[in-house]
Amino acid sequence: MKVLLLKDPKESENGQDPYIKELGLHGLEATLIPVLAFEFISLQTFFDKLFHPEQYHGLIFTSPRAVEAVRLCLEDNCKKEVWENSLREKWNTKPVYVVGKATAGLVAEIGLRPQGENCGNAEKLAEYMCSRESPNSLPLLFPCGALRRETLPTILRGKGIALEGLTVYQTTQHPKLQESLRNYFSQEGVPVSVTFFSPSGVKYCLKQILKLSGDLISQIKFAAIGPTTAEAIAAEGISVSCTASSPTPQDLTTGLRRSLQL
Repeated sequence: MKVLLLKDPKESENGQDPYIKELGLHGLEATLIPVLAFEFISLQTFFDKLFHPEQYHGLIFTSPRAVEAVRLCLEDNCKKEVWENSLREKWNTKPVYVVGKATAGLVAEIGLRPQGENCGNAEKLAEYMCSRESPNSLPLLFPCGALRRETLPTILRGKGIALEGLTVYQTTQHPKLQESLRNYFSQEGVPVSVTFFSPSGVKYCLKQILKLSGDLISQIKFAAIGPTTAEAIAAEGISVSCTASSPTPQDLTTGLRRSLQL
């Protein structure tokens, strides 16, 4: 049974994307098509803020791209040396909140200690943070994308927890997306399921998938990696057959098997 995953490939220890590996273990032949490209911006401003941890209560990372922005800031050897010699440990005296295990793993790779990794979305992370934080005068530094949702900032500010957002990347459509979709449907046919991994993926892909599927659209089970993406699919009038309980290969596989009655 063929399933289509609209996401970037990520290598695991054996070189295979963990979603492809997990789905394959349960008889699902998964194909990945990258949907998004990212342009990083305001990196010097971001590093200037990272350079002054005393001005912040902690950090929030809700996507792997926000962590990648830190890596890009540290490509300069002098900045990397400052980070490794002093800044990293100063930040580690403060909370570093994350959404999801993938983001937590990247945060650990840059030497920070993540908290909240079992929170699968921004709303759950906000609830977790509110259970641990009290109103404070210093803001949490929140590097984010240009299309961020206001769920987390709204909840935190409602509890008197200060937040300072900084846009460090913006999202664009992958330059080969439309071609990749056409090639997939012409070579592989209509899949039994399509999983969206972001609202942007819904925006950039759904109309073409509906067109390419034609009369066979009713056989596709549409799935979402989380509630925000599920809302974006539903807003287009499409029924969501499966929403992963958390953004992991195991939970997505469980949800897909249930929706496909495997």
